[in-house]
Amino acid sequence: MKALWGVLLVTFLFIDPGKIGKVNSLKSEAKEAFQAKDFKTAIAKYKYLVDSLGVNEDEVVMNLAHAYFQAQDSVNAFSRYLPLAQSNDRKIKSLANQQLGVLSNRESKFEDALNYFKQALKAAPENEDARFNYEMVKKKLEEQQKQEQQQNQDKNKDNKDQKDNKDQKQDKQDKKEQNKDQKDKKDQEKKDQQEKDKKEQEKKDQEKKEQQKKQQGEEQKKDDKNKEKKEIPPSVSDKLKEMQMSEEKAKMILEAMKHQEIQYLQQNKRKATKPKDRSKPDW
Repeated sequence: MKALWGVLLVTFLFIDPGKIGKVNSLKSEAKEAFQAKDFKTAIAKYKYLVDSLGVNEDEVVMNLAHAYFQAQDSVNAFSRYLPLAQSNDRKIKSLANQQLGVLSNRESKFEDALNYFKQALKAAPENEDARFNYEMVKKKLEEQQKQEQQQNQDKNKDNKDQKDNKDQKQDKQDKKEQNKDQKDKKDQEKKDQQEKDKKEQEKKDQEKKEQQKKQQGEEQKKDDKNKEKKEIPPSVSDKLKEMQMSEEKAKMILEAMKHQEIQYLQQNKRKATKPKDRSKPDW
């Protein structure tokens, strides 16, 4: 007992009574400002207590975090609640985790929020606010997952529809090109056939002309032969048959005789052109 009183006496000797009074005064002023919803003043006083005077009491730090929370300063509120989530005081720990869950929920970080609310319930199962928030966020998270699943299904369906439409367009394009190729092929075949028919017709026309020409030549030969036959009197023809001489041979003989006759006439004509001898009588 004497030892305990000794420790308390030494502690009291090292504590600055003026500092204690200042701390208590600032706590009171900060509390009044908070209750008056003057959160800016409350933050300034609580922050001075914690950062400047080194007051690390969980209640003071919690009040500073609450002041930031009410002032809509989520970043500083989160940073002040976070170390309190490991407090040895289960109520402080539960409340800090609850507030971290609320801030996470505001940022739509539903999984983090759900985990903070769960830790709050583990620290203090009687925390009904944490339980309500846990159920609310759990339902919201399930709806979000369901919505994401539906969106993924819709997206997959849209992708499938787009793919089907793309495939259909490609099939149409392929069919169009195929029809064009078939049409071009048919047109080319038709053109080739027309060209072939034209060449065959030209060949037939040429063969027909040559045939007509040949036929005309044969007819001309026949006419010439008939004409030659007409030039030979029938009596002569009969005599040639009796002499067993062909008409061709007879023609050759006649041609030779004509030739000799012409030579004879030409010779007589040359003799007649000599000057007349006037010393001789005309008879």
